[in-house]
Amino acid sequence: VQLQASGGGLVQPGGSLRLSCAAFGSFFSINAMGWYRQAPGKQRELVADITSGGMANYADSVKGRFTISRDNAKNTLYLQMNSLKAEDTAVYYCKVAAAHSPWSTPYDYWGQGTLVTVSS
Repeated sequence: VQLQASGGGLVQPGGSLRLSCAAFGSFFSINAMGWYRQAPGKQRELVADITSGGMANYADSVKGRFTISRDNAKNTLYLQMNSLKAEDTAVYYCKVAAAHSPWSTPYDYWGQGTLVTVSS
């Protein structure tokens, strides 16, 4: 399974960006999908994740500003980020849990990361 993330860039405080992460390759199903981020000098942290049924979970720091969604037909994950702040600056990584058969345990795959910089 390969993940291709896109959508990062430079944005001013208060601005918006939309990240995408498409999953390619051979798998039976994709279960949970999520976005994580890692700021310089900090540990990677969960931003938001979403189940295959569409139930979303958010970090307190992004609630009300970010929206996670997925298109199961396209095996694609999205993160709409609004009202961006300087502290949102980080490399954003997508992660998916993919199963290779109906009876196998899902395995976590990570994307390559996309840089989001919030600065004036």
